[in-house]
Amino acid sequence: MKKPSLWAAIFACLFYLASCNVPEKKSEERFPDGTEIPAWFNDTTRINPDTLGVQLVVTDFGAVGDGQTLNTEAIQKAIDEASAKGGGVVIIPEGTFLTGALFFKPHTHLHVREGATLLGSDDIANFPFGPSRMEGRSIDYFSAVINANGVDGFTISGKGTIDGNGLKYWQAFWQRRAENPECTNLEVSRPRLVFIQNSNNVQLQDVRLHNSGFWTTHLYRCNNVKALGLHIFSPAEPVKAPSTDAIDVDACTNVLINGCYMEVNDDAVALKGGKGPWADKDTTNGPNLNVIVQNCTFGFCHSAVTCGSEAIHNRNILVRNCKVNGPSRVLWLKHRPDTPQLYEYIRVENITGSADRLVFAKPWRQFFDLQGRETPPVSTSNHITFKDIDLVCKIFADIDVSETDSLKNFTFENIQATAEKGELNQSLFDGLTLKNVVVNGKTIE
Repeated sequence: MKKPSLWAAIFACLFYLASCNVPEKKSEERFPDGTEIPAWFNDTTRINPDTLGVQLVVTDFGAVGDGQTLNTEAIQKAIDEASAKGGGVVIIPEGTFLTGALFFKPHTHLHVREGATLLGSDDIANFPFGPSRMEGRSIDYFSAVINANGVDGFTISGKGTIDGNGLKYWQAFWQRRAENPECTNLEVSRPRLVFIQNSNNVQLQDVRLHNSGFWTTHLYRCNNVKALGLHIFSPAEPVKAPSTDAIDVDACTNVLINGCYMEVNDDAVALKGGKGPWADKDTTNGPNLNVIVQNCTFGFCHSAVTCGSEAIHNRNILVRNCKVNGPSRVLWLKHRPDTPQLYEYIRVENITGSADRLVFAKPWRQFFDLQGRETPPVSTSNHITFKDIDLVCKIFADIDVSETDSLKNFTFENIQATAEKGELNQSLFDGLTLKNVVVNGKTIE
């Protein structure tokens, strides 16, 4: 028999060694409903503003960073010039630049340098009133500090601050609430900090979004949005900053919130989409699909992640690898009895820290209005999973249902919790799976 050549033997040996080092192919990540998570969600690369076209510094257009001069016109000129040149980046340099509403155009971007503050005006007259979206309805309302409508590829970048200067707005709200405890959020005129609508492939990265007069970041009818490394803050004391939600996701598809810090005097991530007895028939409303919140830290807030109160359908919501330090709730399922709602395929996993409650699911009746509908619509939460949780809390599961609520197919798996009230009322669930759930040292079975 012919013996193999020396080179053949060497190649055979090398091939064997290489095959031994081939890593085993990992199983594909999947959303809670079993569909594959697209690779887009795994890319947290920061966009380089230097690659986005002409760079326009607002001081070259007459803006003054003294914190007192109103620079709305000068900054808007820079935005318009960037648009006229086919696209570019409007740069806020070091200093404090007071402004009213700014309107970004296609192919324009915002970069706030480290040491720079873009400061919103505390005079509502500097925010034009017009067609908008608020609290689950398409209505006329005041513009935000930063506005982008139909701006695909829009970016906000930099390590500076966009500050809503909200104190006077907060004080006015609490004055009105003292006069009328039943007043709504819209009775006091307040601007949001960032409002982006009808835009695709949006990225917000690294900036500090502070002290908003109203909601901090509102995304409406957007697809493929990434919020990376944001620091979002509004105070709970000495003056509470009412309704300053960190990120409102309103009828959007494919949203990644990664590595953000959120501490606000309302919900941190709020999933919205419409409200009212026939909200599911209104074409201006819609579902939130494929939302991942990961690697985030939550300070005080009403809830780390909330479904509602203006929501009709949330599907494939994944909250993972997060730390909590003081939220009132980790997950809040707001069942609004005057709105048809479906919250399905939600998974909360690998959460550590402390919160008042792990889960809160009760009927939410504030401003209840059936608007003449005789039969209340149904609210359902289905396929909700809590997994790999290590939590110190006051109440483990604060849950109740009404005749129009339904809690289906809940799973609690690998839970270690210490709670002042550790009970779980299993009779409230239509389908409940418990695996290694230990509360106060006792296994719940």
